[in-house]
Amino acid sequence: MQNPSVGYIRSALFSLGFSVTLIIITPVVLFLAAIRKPYLAYWKMIAWAKFCIWWLRITCNIKYVIHGKENLPDEPVIVFSKHQSTWETLFLNILTKRHESWVLKSELMQVPFFGWCMGAIRPIPIVRGSGRNALKKIVEMGKQYLDEGSWVMIFPEGTRTAPGEKKPFAIGGAMLAAASKYPVLPVAHNAGSCWPRRGFLKRSGTIQVIIGKPIDTSEMTAKEINRVTEEWMEKTMQTIETETN
Repeated sequence: MQNPSVGYIRSALFSLGFSVTLIIITPVVLFLAAIRKPYLAYWKMIAWAKFCIWWLRITCNIKYVIHGKENLPDEPVIVFSKHQSTWETLFLNILTKRHESWVLKSELMQVPFFGWCMGAIRPIPIVRGSGRNALKKIVEMGKQYLDEGSWVMIFPEGTRTAPGEKKPFAIGGAMLAAASKYPVLPVAHNAGSCWPRRGFLKRSGTIQVIIGKPIDTSEMTAKEINRVTEEWMEKTMQTIETETN
């Protein structure tokens, strides 16, 4: 069992590297966005995300294993990912070599440094509580980005959940899939067991990531898409939790 004092030191070292490099990369990303080079700005953020995943392994001994990598398609997809921690917001960026556009809450873009960078790399920002306007924006911008070759990244639960917990999927991502006919790629993981959604201390371990087969949405309604994906997510998370306990 990890000594708590050692764990705090390791976590502090990670946070220091995370913060310092983010502060350094932010003006570069904002400058590239200002001169209308959002894709170049995006790849600078990808380089930073790769560093963070590597630095997390070095400082906190947190590794990961990917199952189902052969399910990653060549064409654009809408990724429905489990959301337990900050880890997957970094990891999912390095999962593919394609540009990714994230559906995120607009207030996140006001967060210094990280939020500023996210706002500079073609996200799909939505205003919490805006109802139909938010859904319309997800569908319109999401379809545009998919048609341009980007992947669209969504946390359908809307917020981070602790390991063992689940929340019903919001309808926005499923509406985008139903309207655009692009496949949904489900991704499950247990990152919250190593990097809790709340709390500074990180725990050493190996995060299990399972990538499901793309779900054909061409003949499905939004409700059917959510139902099928939720069922896959619940079953897969039970498998991960059983094998890691």
